[in-house]
Amino acid sequence: MLYMLISGQFSFGKTNQINSTVFTFSGFMTLCLLDGTEDKVLSTSIHFYVCSHRSAGLHTAVKNEPTGSRESAQWWFGVTDQKVGSSIPQPDPNTPKPEGRQIIPVKGEPLGVVSNWPPALQAALARWGATQAKSPALTALDITGKPLYTLTYGKLWSRSLKLAYTLLNKLGTKTDPVLQPGDRVALVYPNSDPGMFWVAFYGCLLAEVIPVPIEVPLSRQDAGSQQIGFLLGSCGVSLALTSEVCLKGLPKTPNGEIIQFKGWPRMRWVVTDTKYLTKPSKDWQPHIPTANTDTAYIEYKASKEGTVMGVAVSKISMLTHCQALTQACNYCEGETLVNVLDCKKDMGLWHGVLTSVMNRIHTITVPYAVMKACPMSWVQRVHIHKARVALVKCRDLHWAMMAHKDQKDTNLSSIRMLIVADGANPWSVSSCDAFLNVFQSHGLKPEVICPCATSPEALTVAIRRPGARGAPLPARAILSMGGLSHGVIRVNTEDKNSALTVQDVGHIMPGALMCIVKPDGPPQLCKTDEIGEIVINSRAGGTMYYGLPGVTKNTFEVIPVNQAGAPIGEIPFSRTGLLGFVGPGSLVFVVGKIEGLLMVSSRRHNADDLVATALAVEPVKTVYRGRIAVFSVTVFYDERIVIVAEQRPDASEEDSFQWMSRVLQAIDSIHQVGLYCLALVPANTLPKTPLGGIHICETKQNFLEGNLHPCNILMCPHTCVTNMPKPRQKQPVDVGPASMLVGNLVAGKRIAQATGRELGVVEDQDLIRKHQFLSEALQFRAQTDPDHVLYVLLNAKGVAVCTATCAQLHKRAEKITATLMERGGLNTGDNVVLLYPPGIDLIAAFYGCLYAGVIPVTVRPPHPQNLAATLPTVRMIIDVSKAACILTTQPLMRILRSREAAASVNVKTWPTIIDTDDLPRKRPPHIYKPPTAEMLAYLDFSVSTTGMLTGVKMSHAAVSTLCRSIKLQCELYSSRQIAICLDPYCGLGFVLWCLSSVYSGHQSILIPPLELESSLPLWLSTLSQYKIRDTFCSYSVMELCTKGLGTQTEMLKARGLNLSCVRSCVVIAEERPRLSLTQSFSKLFKDLGLSSRAVSTAFGSRVNLAICLQGTAGPDPSTVYVDMKSLRHDRVRLVERGAPQSLPLMESGTILPGVRVIIVNPETRGPLGDSHLGEIWVNSPHSASGYYTIYGEESLQADHFNTRLSFGEPHTLWARTGYLGFIKRTELLDASGDRHDALFVVGSLDETLELRGLRYHPIDIETSVSRAHRSIAESAVFTWTNLLVVVAELSGSEQEALDLVPLVTNVVLEEHHLIVGVVVIVDPGVIPINSRGEKQRMHLRDSFLADQLDPIYVAYNM
Repeated sequence: MLYMLISGQFSFGKTNQINSTVFTFSGFMTLCLLDGTEDKVLSTSIHFYVCSHRSAGLHTAVKNEPTGSRESAQWWFGVTDQKVGSSIPQPDPNTPKPEGRQIIPVKGEPLGVVSNWPPALQAALARWGATQAKSPALTALDITGKPLYTLTYGKLWSRSLKLAYTLLNKLGTKTDPVLQPGDRVALVYPNSDPGMFWVAFYGCLLAEVIPVPIEVPLSRQDAGSQQIGFLLGSCGVSLALTSEVCLKGLPKTPNGEIIQFKGWPRMRWVVTDTKYLTKPSKDWQPHIPTANTDTAYIEYKASKEGTVMGVAVSKISMLTHCQALTQACNYCEGETLVNVLDCKKDMGLWHGVLTSVMNRIHTITVPYAVMKACPMSWVQRVHIHKARVALVKCRDLHWAMMAHKDQKDTNLSSIRMLIVADGANPWSVSSCDAFLNVFQSHGLKPEVICPCATSPEALTVAIRRPGARGAPLPARAILSMGGLSHGVIRVNTEDKNSALTVQDVGHIMPGALMCIVKPDGPPQLCKTDEIGEIVINSRAGGTMYYGLPGVTKNTFEVIPVNQAGAPIGEIPFSRTGLLGFVGPGSLVFVVGKIEGLLMVSSRRHNADDLVATALAVEPVKTVYRGRIAVFSVTVFYDERIVIVAEQRPDASEEDSFQWMSRVLQAIDSIHQVGLYCLALVPANTLPKTPLGGIHICETKQNFLEGNLHPCNILMCPHTCVTNMPKPRQKQPVDVGPASMLVGNLVAGKRIAQATGRELGVVEDQDLIRKHQFLSEALQFRAQTDPDHVLYVLLNAKGVAVCTATCAQLHKRAEKITATLMERGGLNTGDNVVLLYPPGIDLIAAFYGCLYAGVIPVTVRPPHPQNLAATLPTVRMIIDVSKAACILTTQPLMRILRSREAAASVNVKTWPTIIDTDDLPRKRPPHIYKPPTAEMLAYLDFSVSTTGMLTGVKMSHAAVSTLCRSIKLQCELYSSRQIAICLDPYCGLGFVLWCLSSVYSGHQSILIPPLELESSLPLWLSTLSQYKIRDTFCSYSVMELCTKGLGTQTEMLKARGLNLSCVRSCVVIAEERPRLSLTQSFSKLFKDLGLSSRAVSTAFGSRVNLAICLQGTAGPDPSTVYVDMKSLRHDRVRLVERGAPQSLPLMESGTILPGVRVIIVNPETRGPLGDSHLGEIWVNSPHSASGYYTIYGEESLQADHFNTRLSFGEPHTLWARTGYLGFIKRTELLDASGDRHDALFVVGSLDETLELRGLRYHPIDIETSVSRAHRSIAESAVFTWTNLLVVVAELSGSEQEALDLVPLVTNVVLEEHHLIVGVVVIVDPGVIPINSRGEKQRMHLRDSFLADQLDPIYVAYNM
């Protein structure tokens, strides 16, 4: 197939001035005679966006989301809880349909009977070996193309005889022979040594064992090695014949044995060089029966999926095929044949080894290695030997044409038949014409070019017979690509750009019967203007797939049926795997192969056609001509076309992208189909077949597994994915919240709300009455139980470096109060920043502030090694909180005033800094300013995942209620011990670290999370050593232990580490529970005694620091599976575990005492039923009292902290958490005996992505992305101008970077029905993560937009 690109348009190649005859066929097709084409391609352009390796200008090009180049299919979409799939395309009324009559089976000419034809092929060899012993049978060439040796018919006969005798008599004993007639034997010989292969093949035939020729395995991981193993297994092969040289070249184990090839059965290797063969005894003669239906040999065939099967050819089929070829090709005794094809299979075997021996032909073999070194070698051999027949592929024509300039005196006038083995391919037309153009002046006659069509199952299907001198050349069909894609034959009259020119492959073989049947479904006969699969009935075809009876029936025993479904006869036909039609004069035309068929949106495209189009695009110097692979992958309910080509080393990136963009445009214009992916890989990296072709199945496998390692890639999902569901149109809300509420009740759905148990009456009335607030509780404990240890701080070695009893903590707090009063000059209600590392100093400073009546603000200290990144946040909190002074340690004070700090912030404007390391030893005066319930106890500052710094106000009443609620939930009292491995700066982490112990009296063992970096087992060994029952940690800590200690559990067990004491291990978080992490942790440390029921999660938010916390009395946390598609519509539909598109969600812990939760529609503010996803609203006495901001935005505060339902309970005040979730009533019972209502948190409302009218949660897409390839360490997603951007951290080598692009695009399309707009590959650690282990996606987005990511690669999916 040949195209011209003129002014951005493709046109068909010009023809030479040859008289052309035009006639019609079935009223639907015009056939023309064409010959000779020129191949000129001019430039065009296409707009595309791409940034490559470490690119600087990340996104100057993309402004809007690209749209498809053609009208998309009709959409279908259902907004129900049922499956939301791809759209169903409506049938196009303009689709061409076949209109001809039903085809009549075509009969080949009768197979003539010649008196001297042998009864079996072995008999022919015996005859020539005896009567024409000196006649040359085979000439082999060396690597330079010069003759290496000639094997005569006498030598071929005697050596084959020796081998047959050796195989039957010398491998075992007389009573226990290794081989018996009918056994299968592998033949492993390189193409460069055809003589050894010939002897082995005929030796096997004479011994009546079945040869199975295979390729020489080059390594254990050779492309297709495992499939060859499947072939050997299905054929029951356990013995391999090879040559001494080949055996030496096979990969060996260290002790010299041949390695066990992947997937192969155990093999015995036998060397067949003459010196190892035994001369047969005089009384021994081989048994040569008349050809019968026993298997003669097995030829391997690879299916589209890559499975290698053996086609068995019977002795009668082999002989009949040789007779049919002799008749069709008019072979004469003593002719010379030049064979460039593989002599182990297909045409190279049938003509060059079998039919040649039958007719005493002299075969000159030109191996692939010789062709690579000397492309003109076959033409020279024809010239020197005056060969009558040459057996070639288009590749050999092309190579000879490229190299012919050096050969002025070559003469090809002796050739009567130039057989083109792949003449059925679409590009063969231009190769044959171009070759004729060049070599016609060297004596080549146009009528000798004979394309043919073959199939492993039916052997030779059709071959063009040589024409008479001067007779008109055979017809060619110029077909419409559009028609072909619908499986019908239409003449191309309108658009010459999308024409396919096919040459005939002559008539079918003598003695054969041919039909064309539909390739899909029952083998129904096609109409005359319909493309179908060619099926053949012939004695000269394969008989079965050896050892695979099930597959055999579907291929070798097909009975065609008519349009009524009735069989047309009882004769079985064999499928050929060739797609074609019958033209005028019963000429056979082949337009493609079943294995190269790509079905995209119910239209057929041929891989070879697409290759031909790509090759017609300039500059071809970008890629290697013969190194292009085309295949399809199934993504989102349809096939998607992928083209992979090897890029030349000297091609620039600009050239490559120009070529790629032109190929996209050409294929879109000519084939009316969009490419999904076009990838260029470095030279010589695609898996090869033994004869140098591309191993398509292995290439496809590498693409899907991310092992292709492209150097350039273009993904075009926007243009080719046309079956996306229609975007959901949000309907205007006409239905009020009251109507929805009534609707839910009528439908039997309960309102989604849940309540924790009552706070109840506290046992110790005196404590509550006298010491209502936390500061009073500490003083009370210091008086009543001064020596009770409240806190123990551990270092990295697990040693208690600091402890604090009630009295010690109280005294230190008093000293800090006195220092504050003396040096700070503070007023009641001033804000004081506490800048301490995690420890007891922080706790003492906190209570010192409470005693002094000032408001503490805990702030994470800056990282000494990363001041530029961490100090500005500290400065921001100090500025926003209007802190009057800073309490800190001496080392941190030095850092705040250091020169390094001055590079990031203005160090001269710090508030008063007081270090508390050297407090006065003398007893300070008693200073205590008692608070009131409404007074602020502290400010809690935190950076949200969306990058917002928010501070919330916690009153003394809220703090006391919160501590009381936690005490009840976790049953905390003085004799209890808990371990905390959390950051103590905000949220529930701060409450547990600083407040709970003082309120409840239990002992807290404090483990700073930073210490785990130098001593990973610290937290777990503490739990074991102190026999801790309750522990609290963060996801960061859990992940650190899971990843770092995964391989050390046996060692820890040996050290005596035992976690059977742990009753509850609670992960403190403000996010959806990370189920996979908690399950991995439980599973991993199960061997150390950790109960599978121990791990649970807590949930808090900015408006209420603790909403859920798994206590001791409540039921175990439940896990449910919800349908992700429904979730995108804000619906909750429970499904079975393992159901497609199911998402596992774990309950976020039991709702705390005194807390009430309701699920609300965030837009209408009406309550929702329990089958809906909505915003979680909370009513609780320990909610924060408002945001603390520099301007005090009252409207924001009122909206989030004191808001009312639009319907239902108008008087209750609720706080909006900003998180989406749902409530499900479970079968479990709570402490009071009622059915338990479980709260499931799904994600932050601020972080959800609104795409295509649906709501997506970033974590779900990120989970899919991280699963796509082993080298994706972490990922994050966000949106940018309606495009979904995926950032993936690459943990592997940079050559894997581009492998991730198609895999990420595939998985997001498959699992979330979204097209990824941009894929950014970055180094590990680029995605920012806060101290709680939460991704800062908005920071990442800002860095992306500011072009600060320094990516490895950025792919803009077109």
